[in-house]
Amino acid sequence: MPEPRGRRVLLGVTGGVAAYKSALLARLLSEAGMDVTAVLTDSATRFVGPETFSALTGHPAYVSLWDRPGEILHVRLAHETDVAVVAPCTANTIAKLAQGLADDLLASTLLEYDGPLVLAPAMHPGMWGAVATQTNVATLSSRGVRFVGPVDGPLAHGDIGPGRMSEPAEIADAVFAAVRPRDLDGTRVLVTAGPTHEPIDPVRYIGNRSSGKMGVAIAREAAARGAEVTLVLGPATIAPPPAVEVIRVQTADEMRSAVIDRFTAADAVVMAAAVADFRPKAPNDRKMKKDAGVPDLMLEPTPDILGELGERRRSGQVLVGFAAETDDVEEAGRAKLRSKHLDALVANRVGREGTGFGSERNDATILVAGGRDVPMRIWSKAELASAVCDLIVRFLTGPGVAGRLGRS
Repeated sequence: MPEPRGRRVLLGVTGGVAAYKSALLARLLSEAGMDVTAVLTDSATRFVGPETFSALTGHPAYVSLWDRPGEILHVRLAHETDVAVVAPCTANTIAKLAQGLADDLLASTLLEYDGPLVLAPAMHPGMWGAVATQTNVATLSSRGVRFVGPVDGPLAHGDIGPGRMSEPAEIADAVFAAVRPRDLDGTRVLVTAGPTHEPIDPVRYIGNRSSGKMGVAIAREAAARGAEVTLVLGPATIAPPPAVEVIRVQTADEMRSAVIDRFTAADAVVMAAAVADFRPKAPNDRKMKKDAGVPDLMLEPTPDILGELGERRRSGQVLVGFAAETDDVEEAGRAKLRSKHLDALVANRVGREGTGFGSERNDATILVAGGRDVPMRIWSKAELASAVCDLIVRFLTGPGVAGRLGRS
């Protein structure tokens, strides 16, 4: 199944102030395991040098058709590329691509290239809104070219408006999406992420260490694979992906309401949120004073959202849960898998440095109803998100669990 790791990327950089951000894009793509080669236009080198990209990618960066005498450089680059991205992409480059011009190395390579192409425009608002530019954008879109941005924001020389290049992380997501299968096209996926905060008083709360990174990674992966994604996000600091509907909540009650309202319409639900297990029975409406002494804090359980979903689920609906344990991870996870009536459960081992809440990695096993478990291992959050989405596809389209639930 195509995924970012190991895929060959041609990164085109054209002459705009935002060219400096392309260095970060090169780094993000490389860190995802992609093999990146940069091609700069001559104008781009007025803003950033090819040596920067060579250092970040580990490959030579090219500028001219004549950089490699004795070989047809643009043909080799085109044939060695799985996905191409141009960021920033100027109005001039958009026009050249729409008209099939080939007057430099980048334009020649992209004319020869036949594969997914992502463009991240960057220009002043008048240039972006010009009839000529919009006609060229429409032409390229009709050929299957993907556009990311531009977005509203401050531009060079004090201008403000549509024309600012999208952030590198958003462009990277579009590149990842371009090489992923659209095997969740038309599927409605509901994801929860982050912690919940249960108020003690207007200042203090009971919460946990969840960052929301895992649920956000799943939402991003599902959207990249074509799903219509709704993300119910607790009070996390991580930014949600741009292509999903986001419902922000604070408490377990708010999360339950948001999930129940959308549950019936969802084809698959992934409960990755770390919902607080307990909350103060009678939260104070005024800040408690320290000099009043230690408060007598009475707790009560929060609603069991996952258990309620397991009881309410309809035939054919996929339900995936998460668990975080410090001991007896698999045994506790298997009990939760059965008691909550889940199709799969991701059981995380937490409490170890470098994995779990707030980190970039998870030490986890995937337990599957009916068998075919995935053993405990260290995952990046992107890898684990991909595995969860693979399971959703299997449940919705294949035999086994999905068949028993009524899907064929």
